[in-house]
Amino acid sequence: MEAHYIYISLAAVFGLFMAWGIGANDVANAMAASVGSKALTIKQAIIIAAIFEFLGAVLAGGEVTSTIRKGIVDTDLMSGDPKLLIYGMLAALVAAGTWLLIASKNGWPVSTTHSIVGATVGFAAVGIGINAVQWSTVGEIVMSWVISPVTAGFIAYFLYQSVQWLILRHEDPVARARRYVPFYIFLAAFTITLVTILKGLKHVGIDLSMMDSYSLAFLLAIIIATIGAFFIQRIEPDKKAEKKAAFHTVERIFGVLMIVTACAMAFAHGSNDVANAIGPVSAVISVAQTGIVSAKSTVSIWILILGGVGIVIGLATYGRHVIATVGTKITQLTPSRGFAAEVAASTTIVIASGTGMPISTTHTLIGAVLGVGLARGIDAIDLRVVSRVLVSWIVTIPAGAVLAIFFFFLFRAVLP
Repeated sequence: MEAHYIYISLAAVFGLFMAWGIGANDVANAMAASVGSKALTIKQAIIIAAIFEFLGAVLAGGEVTSTIRKGIVDTDLMSGDPKLLIYGMLAALVAAGTWLLIASKNGWPVSTTHSIVGATVGFAAVGIGINAVQWSTVGEIVMSWVISPVTAGFIAYFLYQSVQWLILRHEDPVARARRYVPFYIFLAAFTITLVTILKGLKHVGIDLSMMDSYSLAFLLAIIIATIGAFFIQRIEPDKKAEKKAAFHTVERIFGVLMIVTACAMAFAHGSNDVANAIGPVSAVISVAQTGIVSAKSTVSIWILILGGVGIVIGLATYGRHVIATVGTKITQLTPSRGFAAEVAASTTIVIASGTGMPISTTHTLIGAVLGVGLARGIDAIDLRVVSRVLVSWIVTIPAGAVLAIFFFFLFRAVLP
């Protein structure tokens, strides 16, 4: 077999492995609020996530991919020996995938973005030289890891405050929920539909004007909100359950909304985090086919599909266990709290995906969950769990870097 076929085959296999790791670990964070609030069962969450993660990866995954692929390593320093980039990207995929396998097996919610960035920096700094790393770009990525949870937490805090102000603090919260929850459904549906139209349709050859895009998103959001309102009106108050839990019926109404936000969160996650798997794959294929280290390369649709399939397989095989633990430990979630967390997180993620800024879904969702917890007071948060999560985040970058250095030297020794 010719060398470039070997490189492309390995890139596809290792990219699938990395995407599996994203599905096994990170998708758990994307769906945790829905399961933790008992709005969805594990089985329902996996089905919803499988569909929308795949659609997000395939339709809207191209924008972020370019940043991960070409922004961290100075490709000019490898123009004399393009194989260095191939060895490095293969090493980064295996290293990050291996770390995600270890973390998922132990139930640690770690960042796939941390994993791949740490791995890329590790191989570049040792295999090529410190100057090969674009430290300013790495700095911007690190800044985004702080900005994204703070932004999501801020949005979640005020969203949940609005829920309390408009619904929960009134004498007849069920009537208020029937009135206002359709507006929340509209908000969630409009945001995610607009992103799908603006970013997703261009990958399938449909190009709408800005006015047409907003009009279509508005129309679809009204349809989704109307359907949601129909189901909400059919929910009858359960007097017996109300005595045990004051907001039982209100939370059932918010459960309808959680289905919409779960879809939005899964789509947003797929569009952003698929880059962690397919960015290095795209780089390897580009160099293998042309022999040139280029600053730009197009992402083929089959690479996006590969990433989407890998995420779904990881979710179906390992995601169940991580979903079950992540959704309940930071703070107690109900559908109304879970809604605020998921809409805040998905809004933050799709903004980042649209601007090409790689962020950590783990950071974003946990930031949003913390925002909801803070809206109820600091006592509502289990700070021990938060501290353990923070430690796992810190360990992830050096772990990815060390593994990538090992695999880089291994591939350089054994591959043609």
